[in-house]
Amino acid sequence: MLSILLPALVYPTLPPFLCVTLLLISLCAWEWGRLAGFGVMRSVWGGCAVALGGGVIWWSEWLLKLDHDLWFGVWSLVVSVWVLAAGVLLRRGPVFWLSLQAPVRWWVGLGLLCLSWVAVAQARHVGINYLLSIFVLIWVSDISAYFWGQALGGRVFLKKLAPLISPGKSWEGVLGAVFGVGVLAVFWCWADRVWLVNSGPSVFTLLWQQGWVALLVGVLSLTFFGIAGDLLESLFKRSAGVKDSSHLLPGHGGFFDRMDALLPALPLAMLIYTMFKS
Repeated sequence: MLSILLPALVYPTLPPFLCVTLLLISLCAWEWGRLAGFGVMRSVWGGCAVALGGGVIWWSEWLLKLDHDLWFGVWSLVVSVWVLAAGVLLRRGPVFWLSLQAPVRWWVGLGLLCLSWVAVAQARHVGINYLLSIFVLIWVSDISAYFWGQALGGRVFLKKLAPLISPGKSWEGVLGAVFGVGVLAVFWCWADRVWLVNSGPSVFTLLWQQGWVALLVGVLSLTFFGIAGDLLESLFKRSAGVKDSSHLLPGHGGFFDRMDALLPALPLAMLIYTMFKS
């Protein structure tokens, strides 16, 4: 996936990146139909709906008008929906998820996927440094959580993080994610000041400019949103009785499996930008 995404990311103009990411998010929407328990044709129509929705937003020219107050309201609402979804679903589990009416599961999922594409497009418009810092934050969080969980899982905390949803995840892994992202934040703020003066701010530098409290709260929030996205996809897969969202990436599952933590983190990153942009 990176072999496709990274060349588009560093390309001098925006359209190739928008096209590639819209294709990827449309494939995620197709996989979403599978996870939500819908048939093949409805899943295909879901992918087409997200592609069409993203294309309409792109064509309308509202996509890159980041100085408009509209986007602060949109990202506040989207982040609130993610918080509500994570709070309710992770507490009540797969049984509650399956009890929701099919149209609710269907349209909320497609809407959030489409808006995640809007968020990644806007983050790229802000700058490669900004978007790449979000990507690396999620990757470091995931890797750190894995290794800390493997090394210390069950040795510090008696309870697992979410035993009914993802038995392998531990609170020790969460601590590892926080530690790894904290180190990354300090390094990236330093690197921005020394090497990347004219490249535009990273999410870390943007937060640091507001003070250390903003940096701490922002980094922790992005980390927790990424963990919540990972847990939510585990809940969806458990509800659907599947191990992977699809087999589009041999040996790695589907695109949803690789992007689950980014989907809620990207809207939060754009809320941060609309709050603190100069």
